[in-house]
Amino acid sequence: MNEFPKIVSRDNGRLVHARKVRDGKVREQMFIEGRRLVNEAISSDLVIDECFMSDDFRDAEMLDAVSERTAAIAQISPRLFVSIADTDHPQGIILIAKRPTALAEKIESRLGISTLPIVVFLKEINNPANLGAVLRTAEAAGVAGVVVSTNSADVYSPKALRAAMGASFRLPIWVDADLGDVLRWARAKNLRATATGAATVKSYIELDWKTPRLLIFGSEGHGLSDSEMASADENVRIPMESAVESLNLAVSAGIILFEAKRQLETRL
Repeated sequence: MNEFPKIVSRDNGRLVHARKVRDGKVREQMFIEGRRLVNEAISSDLVIDECFMSDDFRDAEMLDAVSERTAAIAQISPRLFVSIADTDHPQGIILIAKRPTALAEKIESRLGISTLPIVVFLKEINNPANLGAVLRTAEAAGVAGVVVSTNSADVYSPKALRAAMGASFRLPIWVDADLGDVLRWARAKNLRATATGAATVKSYIELDWKTPRLLIFGSEGHGLSDSEMASADENVRIPMESAVESLNLAVSAGIILFEAKRQLETRL
Protein backbone atom coordinates (compact mmCIF):
# COMPACT_ATOMS: atom_id res chain seq x y z
CA MET A 1 0.00 0.00 0.00
CA ASN A 2 1.25 3.51 -0.83
CA GLU A 3 2.81 5.70 1.84
CA PHE A 4 0.89 8.87 2.65
CA PRO A 5 1.84 11.98 4.64
CA LYS A 6 1.27 11.46 8.35
CA ILE A 7 -0.42 13.89 10.74
CA VAL A 8 0.68 13.48 14.36
CA SER A 9 -0.91 16.44 16.19
CA ARG A 10 -4.52 16.67 17.30
CA ASP A 11 -4.29 20.43 16.70
CA ASN A 12 -3.24 20.09 13.07
CA GLY A 13 -5.23 22.52 10.94
CA ARG A 14 -6.60 19.81 8.66
CA LEU A 15 -7.95 17.83 11.61
CA VAL A 16 -9.45 20.95 13.18
CA HIS A 17 -11.17 21.67 9.87
CA ALA A 18 -12.44 18.07 9.60
CA ARG A 19 -14.09 18.37 13.03
CA LYS A 20 -15.78 21.60 11.93
CA VAL A 21 -17.15 19.85 8.84
CA ARG A 22 -18.30 16.92 11.00
CA ASP A 23 -20.15 19.31 13.32
CA GLY A 24 -21.90 21.16 10.47
CA LYS A 25 -19.89 24.36 10.83
CA VAL A 26 -18.68 24.34 7.22
CA ARG A 27 -21.78 24.48 5.05
CA GLU A 28 -19.97 23.93 1.76
CA GLN A 29 -18.63 20.50 2.70
CA MET A 30 -19.77 17.21 4.19
CA PHE A 31 -18.17 14.54 6.35
CA ILE A 32 -18.31 11.01 4.90
CA GLU A 33 -17.28 8.21 7.23
CA GLY A 34 -17.00 4.45 6.87
CA ARG A 35 -16.37 1.95 4.10
CA ARG A 36 -19.93 1.77 2.81
CA LEU A 37 -20.39 5.54 2.45
CA VAL A 38 -16.88 6.07 1.09
CA ASN A 39 -17.56 3.44 -1.56
CA GLU A 40 -20.83 5.18 -2.46
CA ALA A 41 -19.02 8.52 -2.63
CA ILE A 42 -16.25 7.36 -4.95
CA SER A 43 -18.87 5.72 -7.17
CA SER A 44 -20.70 9.06 -7.52
CA ASP A 45 -19.72 12.35 -9.13
CA LEU A 46 -19.00 14.10 -5.83
CA VAL A 47 -15.99 16.40 -5.62
CA ILE A 48 -13.78 14.84 -2.94
CA ASP A 49 -11.50 17.35 -1.24
CA GLU A 50 -9.48 15.16 1.11
CA CYS A 51 -9.23 11.82 2.86
CA PHE A 52 -8.09 10.73 6.31
CA MET A 53 -7.11 7.12 6.94
CA SER A 54 -6.11 5.34 10.13
CA ASP A 55 -2.72 3.61 10.35
CA ASP A 56 -4.49 0.26 10.61
CA PHE A 57 -6.68 0.75 7.51
CA ARG A 58 -5.79 -2.02 5.05
CA ASP A 59 -8.14 -1.72 2.07
CA ALA A 60 -5.62 -0.95 -0.69
CA GLU A 61 -8.26 -1.17 -3.43
CA MET A 62 -10.42 1.49 -1.79
CA LEU A 63 -7.43 3.76 -1.21
CA ASP A 64 -6.42 3.41 -4.86
CA ALA A 65 -9.92 4.48 -5.87
CA VAL A 66 -9.83 7.44 -3.49
CA SER A 67 -6.38 8.40 -4.81
CA GLU A 68 -7.88 8.81 -8.27
CA ARG A 69 -10.28 11.42 -6.88
CA THR A 70 -8.01 13.40 -4.53
CA ALA A 71 -4.31 13.70 -3.81
CA ALA A 72 -4.96 15.11 -0.32
CA ILE A 73 -4.75 11.86 1.64
CA ALA A 74 -3.35 11.87 5.17
CA GLN A 75 -2.52 9.01 7.51
CA ILE A 76 -3.20 9.35 11.25
CA SER A 77 -2.96 7.15 14.32
CA PRO A 78 -6.05 5.27 15.55
CA ARG A 79 -6.10 7.57 18.59
CA LEU A 80 -6.23 10.69 16.41
CA PHE A 81 -8.73 9.04 14.09
CA VAL A 82 -11.15 8.57 16.99
CA SER A 83 -10.82 12.30 17.74
CA ILE A 84 -12.36 13.23 14.38
CA ALA A 85 -14.71 10.28 13.84
CA ASP A 86 -18.48 10.66 14.29
CA THR A 87 -19.19 7.00 15.04
CA ASP A 88 -18.47 4.93 18.14
CA HIS A 89 -16.71 2.22 16.14
CA PRO A 90 -14.91 3.97 13.26
CA GLN A 91 -13.79 1.95 10.25
CA GLY A 92 -10.59 3.84 9.53
CA ILE A 93 -11.50 6.07 6.60
CA ILE A 94 -13.13 9.50 6.27
CA LEU A 95 -13.68 11.76 3.26
CA ILE A 96 -14.31 15.48 3.18
CA ALA A 97 -16.33 16.32 0.06
CA LYS A 98 -18.19 19.24 -1.42
CA ARG A 99 -21.94 19.23 -0.93
CA PRO A 100 -23.93 18.73 -4.15
CA THR A 101 -25.40 21.85 -5.69
CA ALA A 102 -29.04 22.09 -4.58
CA LEU A 103 -30.96 23.72 -7.40
CA ALA A 104 -34.55 23.30 -8.59
CA GLU A 105 -33.20 22.96 -12.15
CA LYS A 106 -31.65 19.59 -11.30
CA ILE A 107 -35.03 18.27 -10.22
CA GLU A 108 -36.72 19.76 -13.29
CA SER A 109 -34.28 17.95 -15.58
CA ARG A 110 -35.16 14.65 -13.90
CA LEU A 111 -38.93 15.03 -14.11
CA GLY A 112 -39.10 13.93 -17.72
CA ILE A 113 -36.85 10.91 -17.30
CA SER A 114 -37.50 9.58 -13.79
CA THR A 115 -39.46 6.37 -13.42
CA LEU A 116 -41.82 8.11 -11.01
CA PRO A 117 -42.89 11.71 -11.87
CA ILE A 118 -43.10 12.79 -8.24
CA VAL A 119 -41.16 15.38 -6.25
CA VAL A 120 -41.24 14.80 -2.48
CA PHE A 121 -41.46 17.84 -0.20
CA LEU A 122 -40.45 17.38 3.46
CA LYS A 123 -41.66 20.05 5.89
CA GLU A 124 -39.55 20.62 9.02
CA ILE A 125 -38.23 17.11 9.48
CA ASN A 126 -36.03 17.44 12.55
CA ASN A 127 -34.72 13.90 12.97
CA PRO A 128 -31.69 13.38 10.69
CA ALA A 129 -32.08 9.59 10.74
CA ASN A 130 -35.70 9.86 9.57
CA LEU A 131 -34.70 12.40 6.95
CA GLY A 132 -31.98 10.14 5.58
CA ALA A 133 -34.31 7.15 5.56
CA VAL A 134 -36.88 9.07 3.50
CA LEU A 135 -34.17 10.00 0.98
CA ARG A 136 -33.20 6.35 0.67
CA THR A 137 -36.85 5.35 0.21
CA ALA A 138 -37.47 8.11 -2.34
CA GLU A 139 -34.47 7.08 -4.43
CA ALA A 140 -35.53 3.43 -4.30
CA ALA A 141 -38.97 4.37 -5.63
CA GLY A 142 -37.46 6.41 -8.47
CA VAL A 143 -38.71 9.94 -7.70
CA ALA A 144 -37.45 12.95 -9.63
CA GLY A 145 -36.11 14.67 -6.52
CA VAL A 146 -36.67 15.76 -2.95
CA VAL A 147 -37.23 19.24 -1.51
CA VAL A 148 -36.41 19.86 2.16
CA SER A 149 -37.86 22.89 3.94
CA THR A 150 -36.16 25.42 6.12
CA ASN A 151 -35.99 24.47 9.83
CA SER A 152 -35.29 20.86 8.94
CA ALA A 153 -32.35 18.70 9.95
CA ASP A 154 -29.21 18.99 7.84
CA VAL A 155 -29.51 16.62 4.87
CA TYR A 156 -25.72 16.32 4.75
CA SER A 157 -25.01 15.77 8.45
CA PRO A 158 -23.11 12.53 9.20
CA LYS A 159 -26.16 10.90 10.79
CA ALA A 160 -28.44 11.76 7.86
CA LEU A 161 -25.83 10.56 5.36
CA ARG A 162 -25.54 7.21 7.12
CA ALA A 163 -29.32 6.74 7.11
CA ALA A 164 -29.56 7.68 3.42
CA MET A 165 -26.84 5.12 2.54
CA GLY A 166 -25.64 6.99 -0.53
CA ALA A 167 -28.95 8.38 -1.79
CA SER A 168 -27.85 11.90 -0.80
CA PHE A 169 -24.97 11.65 -3.29
CA ARG A 170 -27.20 10.77 -6.26
CA LEU A 171 -30.68 12.17 -5.71
CA PRO A 172 -31.34 15.84 -6.63
CA ILE A 173 -32.11 17.61 -3.34
CA TRP A 174 -33.31 21.21 -2.99
CA VAL A 175 -32.65 22.34 0.59
CA ASP A 176 -33.78 25.26 2.77
CA ALA A 177 -36.93 25.73 0.70
CA ASP A 178 -40.10 27.65 1.55
CA LEU A 179 -43.38 25.77 1.00
CA GLY A 180 -45.05 28.74 -0.69
CA ASP A 181 -42.17 29.13 -3.14
CA VAL A 182 -42.16 25.42 -3.88
CA LEU A 183 -45.92 25.34 -4.46
CA ARG A 184 -45.58 28.15 -7.01
CA TRP A 185 -42.69 26.34 -8.67
CA ALA A 186 -44.64 23.06 -8.74
CA ARG A 187 -47.69 24.61 -10.38
CA ALA A 188 -45.50 26.27 -12.99
CA LYS A 189 -44.17 22.79 -13.77
CA ASN A 190 -47.67 21.25 -13.86
CA LEU A 191 -47.18 19.26 -10.69
CA ARG A 192 -50.33 18.59 -8.67
CA ALA A 193 -49.67 19.46 -5.01
CA THR A 194 -50.76 16.55 -2.82
CA ALA A 195 -50.51 16.87 0.97
CA THR A 196 -50.56 13.97 3.41
CA GLY A 197 -52.45 14.10 6.70
CA ALA A 198 -54.30 11.79 9.08
CA ALA A 199 -57.48 13.87 9.28
CA THR A 200 -58.36 13.93 5.59
CA VAL A 201 -60.89 11.62 3.94
CA LYS A 202 -59.37 10.38 0.68
CA SER A 203 -57.09 7.33 0.78
CA TYR A 204 -53.81 7.41 -1.12
CA ILE A 205 -54.92 4.39 -3.18
CA GLU A 206 -57.77 6.45 -4.69
CA LEU A 207 -55.40 8.80 -6.51
CA ASP A 208 -54.22 8.55 -10.10
CA TRP A 209 -50.48 8.50 -9.54
CA LYS A 210 -49.75 8.77 -13.23
CA THR A 211 -50.33 12.51 -12.78
CA PRO A 212 -47.03 14.27 -11.94
CA ARG A 213 -47.17 15.45 -8.33
CA LEU A 214 -45.51 17.37 -5.54
CA LEU A 215 -46.06 15.02 -2.59
CA ILE A 216 -45.92 16.90 0.72
CA PHE A 217 -45.12 15.35 4.10
CA GLY A 218 -45.06 17.10 7.46
CA SER A 219 -43.01 16.14 10.50
CA GLU A 220 -44.00 13.12 12.57
CA GLY A 221 -44.55 15.30 15.62
CA HIS A 222 -46.68 18.06 14.12
CA GLY A 223 -47.69 17.06 10.61
CA LEU A 224 -48.93 19.86 8.37
CA SER A 225 -51.03 22.78 9.61
CA ASP A 226 -54.59 23.34 8.44
CA SER A 227 -53.46 26.23 6.23
CA GLU A 228 -50.69 24.12 4.70
CA MET A 229 -53.13 21.32 3.98
CA ALA A 230 -55.52 23.84 2.41
CA SER A 231 -52.76 25.23 0.18
CA ALA A 232 -52.41 21.90 -1.62
CA ASP A 233 -54.57 20.83 -4.54
CA GLU A 234 -55.70 17.72 -2.68
CA ASN A 235 -55.14 15.86 0.57
CA VAL A 236 -54.66 12.14 1.15
CA ARG A 237 -54.16 9.81 4.08
CA ILE A 238 -52.98 6.30 4.81
CA PRO A 239 -55.88 4.42 6.43
CA MET A 240 -54.85 2.97 9.80
CA GLU A 241 -56.42 1.27 12.78
CA SER A 242 -57.96 3.82 15.15
CA ALA A 243 -55.52 3.12 17.99
CA VAL A 244 -52.53 4.11 15.83
CA GLU A 245 -51.77 7.83 15.81
CA SER A 246 -49.09 7.94 13.11
CA LEU A 247 -46.49 5.99 11.16
CA ASN A 248 -42.77 6.49 10.88
CA LEU A 249 -42.14 9.06 8.16
CA ALA A 250 -40.02 6.79 5.98
CA VAL A 251 -42.66 4.05 6.26
CA SER A 252 -45.40 6.49 5.21
CA ALA A 253 -43.33 7.69 2.27
CA GLY A 254 -42.61 4.12 1.23
CA ILE A 255 -46.26 3.07 1.35
CA ILE A 256 -47.42 5.94 -0.85
CA LEU A 257 -44.47 6.05 -3.25
CA PHE A 258 -44.51 2.34 -3.95
CA GLU A 259 -48.27 2.39 -4.52
CA ALA A 260 -47.64 5.15 -7.06
CA LYS A 261 -44.86 3.05 -8.61
CA ARG A 262 -47.14 0.01 -8.73
CA GLN A 263 -49.88 1.98 -10.52
CA LEU A 264 -47.46 3.32 -13.11
CA GLU A 265 -45.90 -0.06 -13.80
CA THR A 266 -49.32 -1.70 -14.06
CA ARG A 267 -50.36 0.80 -16.76
CA LEU A 268 -47.24 0.52 -18.89
